[in-house]
Amino acid sequence: MRSDFAGNGAATYQEFKTMRRSNFALRLQPSLLEELRKAAEAEGVALNQLINVAVAEKVSALRTADYFRERGRRADRTETLRILDRAGKGNPPMKGDELPAEWQKKAGRQTIEGRDSVSKRRQNKKTAAK
Repeated sequence: MRSDFAGNGAATYQEFKTMRRSNFALRLQPSLLEELRKAAEAEGVALNQLINVAVAEKVSALRTADYFRERGRRADRTETLRILDRAGKGNPPMKGDELPAEWQKKAGRQTIEGRDSVSKRRQNKKTAAK
């Protein structure tokens, strides 16, 4: 193994060999490539590094969305609502935690099953969409 590749935080020879095996020809629209070059220059990084970070961020976002979708499937909605109903009972909001006045229920709103009519319409739309 050559050690001259490891100086100043650069890749080791083994890492260098691995990176060379992971080359991928990427075809980009010329305008997108130009924007990437500008962004890399503005960030003070190599174009390759910018592309690697962008791809890593996208993969992370996709995995996060999958994770929350899966967690949502396993959720116990009844238990969640029970906990939320209990939360804060008997405790007034702390200073700064009050709802803005425009969020308060409007005096003329009708309520249906303890919910205002706007919330009920939203729930009906969600149910109909399924």
